[in-house]
Amino acid sequence: MKKFLILLALIVQGLIIYFLQVNVFSNLTIAGVKPNLMVIYILCIGLFSNSYLGVTMGAVFGLLLDLLFGKVIGVSGIMLCIIGFLGSYFDKNFSKENKITIILMVIGTTIIYELGTYFILSIMLNFDGEYLIFFKKLLIEVLYNILLVIIFYPLIQKVGYWVDRNFKKTNILTRYF
Repeated sequence: MKKFLILLALIVQGLIIYFLQVNVFSNLTIAGVKPNLMVIYILCIGLFSNSYLGVTMGAVFGLLLDLLFGKVIGVSGIMLCIIGFLGSYFDKNFSKENKITIILMVIGTTIIYELGTYFILSIMLNFDGEYLIFFKKLLIEVLYNILLVIIFYPLIQKVGYWVDRNFKKTNILTRYF
């Protein structure tokens, strides 16, 4: 029951982040580019919970984004699933105690998400890429995401460790059953 309530809280947080991205950060653009809060959010879920939850939340919110704004259904879902899985991988191989490590993870996952989405859509929609404009926007988006992680790092860490304690708690008595 406790994990269900935490999952419900994560879904509500995701909807709030979605609301902020659509309504607030669409007006706070830098050179016409807004940050991708969902990449940061799904990465944090993968980092602080488990791979199953990271991939599941990535699929749910990716499909939500595709249904509301996407030209092709499933592309954001696939890419956010990958981000959720990468968050779980990073958790096993890197420390999430350091702000620099989190920033490097956000840089990598933002680039992977945007390049993957651009590549998949270019194949599916058969368009010629304008790579110079794309990389300029990608650079601005990465810098914007870094700025947001620096500002909100204490909140990310506090909520992340709360999720970590509830999803990764190992009870000695039930460990082998």
